[in-house]
Amino acid sequence: MYKQILFMGLAFILASTRELKAQYSETDSTYRRWFAGSTLFLLGNLAPTNPPDFVQLNIGYRITGKDVITLEPKTWKYAWPNGIHPFFNKAYGDPEEEFPGYIREYGISVAYQRFLWKGLYAELNVMPAWQKIVDVDGKKIDNGFQIFNTYRVGYHVRLFKDRFFIQPSIAITHRAYHTTLPDGFKRLDDKWSKFVFGEPGFHFGYNF
Repeated sequence: MYKQILFMGLAFILASTRELKAQYSETDSTYRRWFAGSTLFLLGNLAPTNPPDFVQLNIGYRITGKDVITLEPKTWKYAWPNGIHPFFNKAYGDPEEEFPGYIREYGISVAYQRFLWKGLYAELNVMPAWQKIVDVDGKKIDNGFQIFNTYRVGYHVRLFKDRFFIQPSIAITHRAYHTTLPDGFKRLDDKWSKFVFGEPGFHFGYNF
């Protein structure tokens, strides 16, 4: 399912190439400063097994033509360690790597984007997240907390006279800190890196 989402995003980018434009000029006073959006990963909720029940809303403000700040409240659940690449590692989805239950997270990211050249940008995204840890019977067995960082490079594409936009990207994710997980979860989580390299992203939004 995750690979299907990625391919759909790439197809949408190719279909939109005629709309490509540079990012906002630092002296441009006519662009829309506010925007709202989300991510194409919402389609993961359509997965027939283990849907993440993922919700994300992005609310952003363009401080200047090159500096953007975004708040991203979000929630989802997952049953495999965050250190497994969800797209390119076959261990993601392997029953042997599955937690004895799942983790439900509630977080709010603060993201800063800096545009480097035309639509090319770099982003630092820091998310504190509160965790509810649930066993196979659906009972909460513990609470947790983590700080989850994302280091992203992407490209901003303006569409339909700058009313909408898309942002395909590639990222490194980093579990900078998390509390100790219960034993069955910790044993599996400790096998994997705190970093995942090359995670694709695809955000979209509406300017106002």
